[in-house]
Amino acid sequence: MGRRCAVRTLLTDGEETIDISVVIPVYNERASLPALHPRLASAMEKLGRAWEVIYVDDGSGDGSGEWLAETAKGDRRVRVVSLCRNFGQTAALMAGFDHAQGELVATLDADGQNAPEDIPQLVEQLEREGLDVVSGWRRPRADPFLTRRLPSMLANRLIGLATGLRLHDYGCTLKLYKKRVLSGVRLYGEMHRFLPAYVAAQGGCVGECVVSHAPRRAGRSKYGLGRTFKVLLDLLTFKFLTLYSNKPIYVFGLAGLACFGVSLLSGLYAVYLKYGAEPSTNFNRTPLPLLCVAAGMIGVQFILLGLLAEMLVRTYHESQGRPIYQLRDGP
Repeated sequence: MGRRCAVRTLLTDGEETIDISVVIPVYNERASLPALHPRLASAMEKLGRAWEVIYVDDGSGDGSGEWLAETAKGDRRVRVVSLCRNFGQTAALMAGFDHAQGELVATLDADGQNAPEDIPQLVEQLEREGLDVVSGWRRPRADPFLTRRLPSMLANRLIGLATGLRLHDYGCTLKLYKKRVLSGVRLYGEMHRFLPAYVAAQGGCVGECVVSHAPRRAGRSKYGLGRTFKVLLDLLTFKFLTLYSNKPIYVFGLAGLACFGVSLLSGLYAVYLKYGAEPSTNFNRTPLPLLCVAAGMIGVQFILLGLLAEMLVRTYHESQGRPIYQLRDGP
């Protein structure tokens, strides 16, 4: 029999009202966790608020899950969500968000490069400026330039241009959210990095805070240049979902009209070459008639896809009872 896939949650007794939840995805970070957890506990205690930390074991195979389970037994503030295999950082963060109880939710990497001591200043800035999200900006960043910092700089500029929200460091995991802006959010692929842009697109207020960054002292980095291409594809998905999820006919319809335009122009030019040019050109000596027919057929398919997408969107909203608008909190 295959292994049954499920999410296992280790909870502690004595539930209390939580002010701040810290979500930390963990994948093969056994060497970093013993140093990270005491630092996190010390930083959160200085805030003087009720807090919890949710470690999401994303299918680790180096003993991280066992260490977390033992830690949870001795600390009631520790909750562990164990995934049955490695689903990736986005899925791990979503699991943490689903189990978070705090009004504020902070996210942090488990490798120790982000400093948990920076969480209090994120909380202070969020409350002082009335923000919905505070995104960390690693400065200076302690990573190799060619393989990490340069691709990150290019990705940040591209994401800023595409989304309209200019942040210096979309890839920094250290962020703080109000829990309400995460309700109803569903992320796929590598789209966790677009969460601030998603909140901004829904009318939320997003700020940025400079945070410290340290070199990795244990374990191995899970990031590489291959993630750059995934970011590009996820950016296209994000752009479509935020701008055209309620009116997909605008995308497919415009593409269809463009194809019809190509079909019309190529057809007219073929007729001109046949009857108006000196000397005339036979249809079988030019690819224009074939282009005219092909572009016309593709245009019809785009229009039909747009209509089908419209039907799916309306069925989704009506069956789920989801409005196509959102109300602003407060006056």
